[in-house]
Amino acid sequence: MTATPHGRTRRAAPVTAMCALAVTGAAVLTGCGGDDPDAGTNGVGRLPADKIQAQTRAAADAAPAVRLSGTVVTSGRTYTLDMRLKAAGGTGSVTSRGTTFRLLRVGKQLYLKAGADFWNHTDGSDGAAGKLNGKYVKVPQGDPAYQKFSGFTDKNVLLHGLLTLHGTLATDGHHDQSGTRTIRITGDRGSGGTLDVSLQGKPYPLRLVRAGDAGTLRFSDWGKDFAVTEPVKSETVDYGKKLPAS
Repeated sequence: MTATPHGRTRRAAPVTAMCALAVTGAAVLTGCGGDDPDAGTNGVGRLPADKIQAQTRAAADAAPAVRLSGTVVTSGRTYTLDMRLKAAGGTGSVTSRGTTFRLLRVGKQLYLKAGADFWNHTDGSDGAAGKLNGKYVKVPQGDPAYQKFSGFTDKNVLLHGLLTLHGTLATDGHHDQSGTRTIRITGDRGSGGTLDVSLQGKPYPLRLVRAGDAGTLRFSDWGKDFAVTEPVKSETVDYGKKLPAS
C-alpha cells in the first residue's frame, strides 16, 4: 500500500468526468452544464427573430418544391387548401363553401376540375354544368377565375404572400411540429401571426398562423419533386375565352 504524503490531498475527478459517470440509462445528473435546446440543431434558434425570418424565407425560396395544407381566409371567404407547388406548376385541391375542386397548372396553363354543382350558367341552365362535370377545364388567362385561382398554384406568389408576420418580431420559445424541433417567431406577440421554423436540416417554415384569424397552414415535403403534366385530351374541355359564372 502506498501512503498519501502528508500535506497532499487527492484531486477531485474533473467535473466533466463526474457528469459522464452520472449518466445511467435515461437519467442524467442535473446541474452538469444544463440542457441546451439548440444543441444538435441547425443553429437558427440562437438568432434574433428578424434573422430567423430572413433565413426561413431564403430556404423556402431556394427549395424546388413544397406541399402546403390548411386554411386561408381572404376577402371574408375561407379556402381549405392541399397543394403541391414548384416553379413549373402546381396541383391539388381547394374547398370553399362545401364545394371541392381541383387545380392544375402546367407552365402558364391553368386547369380547373370540378363537379356539376360547382358550375352555374348565368342563364340558369345546366348545359354547361353537364359538359364541364368532372373534366379538366382550361381557364383562359383573361378570365377572372384565372386571377382568382392561379395564385393557389404559384409557389413564389403564394409563399411571398403568406410568409409575412406583422408588427414587431420576437422569438417565442422552442416547440415541436410532428416530431420536428422548431423555433417559433411571432409578430406583435402573436397578434401579427406566428411561424414555426425547423431546427433540423434547413430552416424551412413548418407551420404558420396568420394574423387576424386569417388561417393556419402547414408546410411539408420540402424539396420533394412531383409531376405536373397536361391532362389527356379526352378529359379536357376548352370552353373558350370566358368560363361560365361559378
